[in-house]
Amino acid sequence: MIKFCFKASGNVPLELATKNALMTVEVTKSQKPPIHPGAAKPLMRDLVTAVNVHGEDGMGDDDLIHPTINPEPGHAVDVILDLVEKNPGEIEIVTIGPVTNIALAILKAPETMNKVKRIYTMGTAGFGAGNTTPVAEFNVYVDAEAYSIMMKSGIPISIIGFDICLGEAAWNREDMEFLMASQKEEAMFAVQCNSSLLEYNLQESGGHFVDLPDAVAMGVALWDDIVLEDKLCYCYVCTTEEATYGQVIINDRSKLAISDGFGSNPPNATICKIIDNQLFKNRLLELLVS
Repeated sequence: MIKFCFKASGNVPLELATKNALMTVEVTKSQKPPIHPGAAKPLMRDLVTAVNVHGEDGMGDDDLIHPTINPEPGHAVDVILDLVEKNPGEIEIVTIGPVTNIALAILKAPETMNKVKRIYTMGTAGFGAGNTTPVAEFNVYVDAEAYSIMMKSGIPISIIGFDICLGEAAWNREDMEFLMASQKEEAMFAVQCNSSLLEYNLQESGGHFVDLPDAVAMGVALWDDIVLEDKLCYCYVCTTEEATYGQVIINDRSKLAISDGFGSNPPNATICKIIDNQLFKNRLLELLVS
């Protein structure tokens, strides 16, 4: 498997996001994928971050981020296009943030990006409510224009919505205590870098949990057997009206009274609806403590 990390701004601005990726790679002590910085801002709007949820450094503000390795030369968009061109039909991309880099690559060389095997994207609210506005999920909300470009590209797309990353898919108190008790550096890092998110969830809902949307998306890409139900759907990205900006309207092909504009459009994504939460968590915990 060819592994690369391409960074865009998202939870925090690009410079911090790059440092966070470098530190995470360093902590894992595994095969180190090259990290290439990319877009520093959305295509058409000012950057929105999530420092109120993840801390000013995006990793819990626990002084964890001191990477000793550096990013590789080359802009993420150019590296993506080069990688796809050299490996047609073989490259699978997992997006766990705003998809600005993907949209720029599509705009620059659509014929090359049509050689991508599949994009797995942590984005949209799925069939649930938004986590940034009542209808919009954060990764789409940051750059909905980019998400719309990706959804219209014709590239095979699997969407892992925020709705399936909650509930039993999230780490609970026992999961985090288990990870900390292991004394494994990467396990402890995984808990500590989510300390701000834990505090946010405690204040907002009173729940002692850490939701793991990025990990769930990677789990679906790595382990297809954790997916219990998915469905081909047509997805429309809202980019014009401010109140609905970032909403992704999902038509699951159910019979509609008035279908014009939705029922007549062919599916453009596979939506993950249900995963085996316990199998996912068991495999993730095993990776962190083994």
